[in-house]
Amino acid sequence: MFELAQLRAFVVVATELNFGRAARRLNITQPPLSRQIQALERELDVKLFTRTTRQVALTPGGHAFLAEAQAILRRSEAAAVVARRAAQETTGALSVGFVGATTYGFLPRLAALARAEQPGLALSLIEMDSAAQVQAIELGRLDVGLVRPVPEIARLRSALVERERLALAMPASHPLAGRRRPDPQLLDGAPMILYSAEARHLHSVIEPALASRSVRPVAVQRLMHAQAILSLVSAGLGLALVPESAKNACFDEVTFRPIDLGEARAELHVVWSEDNPNPALAGFRELAERVGRREERDASVPLPLAGRG
Repeated sequence: MFELAQLRAFVVVATELNFGRAARRLNITQPPLSRQIQALERELDVKLFTRTTRQVALTPGGHAFLAEAQAILRRSEAAAVVARRAAQETTGALSVGFVGATTYGFLPRLAALARAEQPGLALSLIEMDSAAQVQAIELGRLDVGLVRPVPEIARLRSALVERERLALAMPASHPLAGRRRPDPQLLDGAPMILYSAEARHLHSVIEPALASRSVRPVAVQRLMHAQAILSLVSAGLGLALVPESAKNACFDEVTFRPIDLGEARAELHVVWSEDNPNPALAGFRELAERVGRREERDASVPLPLAGRG
């Protein structure tokens, strides 16, 4: 039976109609190429080419065999692709919880990296608040979570994967929108939409940062989520302090400006149970930490990645 190497040699010669050019394309010398064609002709018991000192031409049998040879090569290449894909399809599955604010930047980058480097890993993404994620991980209903900082809990582990600055969000028509970096003192007495106590981490970061500067805004509303806060900002109800990545929330009527609040940062942690035997967990955590380090380089913000628990 003929070999795939002989079919490839035949197709290249039939395309080039020149043994010298065909040999160069195949990265071999001309004599072994001629031997491959001769062996194929013996196997088929068909003359495939007519050769003179000036030209090479396909015989009628060669013309008929060319289409079949090309089809066989395409099928062999497709079979190899199918085999490689099948080998990748069993790399695991992971249920991943996330807080809504991660959709502004961190989660899309993490999902894209996972798809590129672990294409066979099936991710089930579930939006939940931080406390619900922790409970689900404790109960074994969730493999890993992307959460705001949570209290230490026995047998849970966490690592800091993102630490981002805060930004001032305001209606595009607001006078402060004309300043490149507004002074926090200008927020004293200003109407603001603030995070509620239910958004424990951001509430505990923002309000002390303002108080340390003797800034006392007028809280017109207190809400849990950046999306809801920004919707009120876009309606002109007040200003807000939100994680910097919230600028990707696509509110055309909202302008974002950097603001100096010292070391105030919005943190994101990856959290998991040390009892979880899922073999895909370690690789996913490593991807999350790499996304965090990349964002650290982009933002030039120190980002220690320390285990906790």
